[in-house]
Amino acid sequence: MASFGSFSSCFLKLLFFLLIAITILASSSSSTSSSSLHPLAAISFSDHHDHTCISEFRVLNRRKLLNCHDPNPHLEISVNPNSSISNEEFLTVTVSGVLIPSSSHWIAMISPSSSYVTDCPLSEAYYLQTGDLSGLPLLCQYPVKAQYVSNDPDYLNCTKSECQERLLGKCLVSTCSGSLTFHVINIRTDIEFVFFAGGFDTPCILTRSNPLDFTNPKMPLYGHLSSIDSSATSMRLTWVSGDEQPQQVQYVDGMSQTSVVSTFTQDNMCSSSDLPSPAKDFGWHDPGFIHTAVMTGLHPSSNFSYRYGSDSVGWSDQIQFRTPPAGGSDELYFIAYGDMGKAPLDSSDEHYIQPGSLAVIKAVTDEVNSVNVDSVFHIGDISYATGFLVEWDFFLQQIKPVASQVSYMTAIGNHERDYVDSGSVYITPDSGGECGVPYETYFPMPTPAKDKPWYSIEQATVHFTVISTEHDWSVNSEQYQWMEEDMTSVNRSKTPWLIFMGHRPMYTSSNANTSVNPLFVDAVEPLLLEYKVDLAFFGHVHNYERTCSVYKGECKAMPTKDVNGVDTYDNSNYSAPVQAVIGMAGFTLDSFTTDGNSWSLRRIAEFGYVRVNATKQELYLEFVNANTRNVEDSFRIYH
Repeated sequence: MASFGSFSSCFLKLLFFLLIAITILASSSSSTSSSSLHPLAAISFSDHHDHTCISEFRVLNRRKLLNCHDPNPHLEISVNPNSSISNEEFLTVTVSGVLIPSSSHWIAMISPSSSYVTDCPLSEAYYLQTGDLSGLPLLCQYPVKAQYVSNDPDYLNCTKSECQERLLGKCLVSTCSGSLTFHVINIRTDIEFVFFAGGFDTPCILTRSNPLDFTNPKMPLYGHLSSIDSSATSMRLTWVSGDEQPQQVQYVDGMSQTSVVSTFTQDNMCSSSDLPSPAKDFGWHDPGFIHTAVMTGLHPSSNFSYRYGSDSVGWSDQIQFRTPPAGGSDELYFIAYGDMGKAPLDSSDEHYIQPGSLAVIKAVTDEVNSVNVDSVFHIGDISYATGFLVEWDFFLQQIKPVASQVSYMTAIGNHERDYVDSGSVYITPDSGGECGVPYETYFPMPTPAKDKPWYSIEQATVHFTVISTEHDWSVNSEQYQWMEEDMTSVNRSKTPWLIFMGHRPMYTSSNANTSVNPLFVDAVEPLLLEYKVDLAFFGHVHNYERTCSVYKGECKAMPTKDVNGVDTYDNSNYSAPVQAVIGMAGFTLDSFTTDGNSWSLRRIAEFGYVRVNATKQELYLEFVNANTRNVEDSFRIYH
């Protein structure tokens, strides 16, 4: 990079490792409690924009492992159904024979079952990135999910009791039981459930279940669509399987395409000698094999069906899908949001939970099923797996009802890409060591090359320019030159609307000092004005905010009200882009910390999504509250 790369990056890196050194010195000179946090982790506890979220469960794998002094011969853990698991099930896990129920008792789902969950005889500073400097020994394997047994309301008061020993008709030893429900999906590797005492802070193992296999670990699953070009005559399908042999997608009348198979390994994950990553070690989970195939010979704005798989490993259901309109056609209806992630369908704690994601994906699914949605754009912070690879499977399963039916286009965010010494603009550990590898494998976009995740595509009346805010955007960088070339090439008679998308925003009323990089704004905002970008969408900040026609912090034009009271921007006399932050699709919402920004016209801290209808004459946009389904903001832009 230019000035940002040569000065700011080096300064941040120096600060980063200085803080690490201070922490290690402090831990060696005084005892460190098991809940102590690395300074950078402590910062991220209150500021979720630049680091992965910290919680008790989040740093569980670095907790001190104590010996459980429990000679109880009655203790058991059982799973129902106790048989091979289908592709998705809700399992009932019961612990019984408990002498004294405790609020510190919990059950973890471990995968694979051979995971080493006794102790981890490594340097206690080895995984600073977790933010935990516990003493040894440590719990090595990171559970997929876990629940306190007290989630069963009958557990602590021992409503479900059983007599274990009797004498002369009287019960001498009575024990208690509790049951929990776990949502399980096919993650290919077998699982087991482990019963712990001591809470997440001081865990010790009491007992564990027998391993449970999936009925078909090679089953093709989690198919999702994306566009490869602006013709809309071809669509890419990507899916996951435990089978490395090529499979097929069958579609239309007897047509088929054979998949190209790829995967990634721990060696592909980022790490460093100073800051080893979750993706490289305890967060790793085998991704299986990622299949992708391009369905050709399609027609734009048309409905088709497909299935994918093979005779040897099985086939998906027959799925209906819709192609988007070709670039230059008359009308487009699309949905956009950022920062979704995923949330469990049970009461589990997981490494990273985005509480609004379920409501948003349900609302978008209902919309896709009821109207002709042409495509979805998800602009960064996709799954929030951040180095805990199994969470990609859960995210893909969550979006499947939408992404299997319409083109699901994405942009890269900090939680997919950023890591120290990896080539990203920002040196925070936000990707957990993934460095964009899982993201680009699961979501292949029409980009120039690997680790150059910028692209453009046209659908109907809109030219979309999609950039990476995590890669070098400085003046004369490769991406900067691409932005110029791409926006110069827009034919406004074919696609009258130019929409710009990236993850990190240029404007926000929520902690702008940590969410907005002024160097990014200085470099890229002039391009938006020069090439007359009509609308810019960004995420990263977890709320919804709409601006006036803004440039350099000043309103160059204000909307007027139409006959229905809807804000209307007149771009026939272009002044500046309208910008909108749409990072409200799942992550815990951000409050607005500033009220005095004259360029900020509408601010909403609710989970939801934006839907856009684009014709030759206008863009009509609505922000939809996912919980109420009410439209809470709407505006028009016309030429």
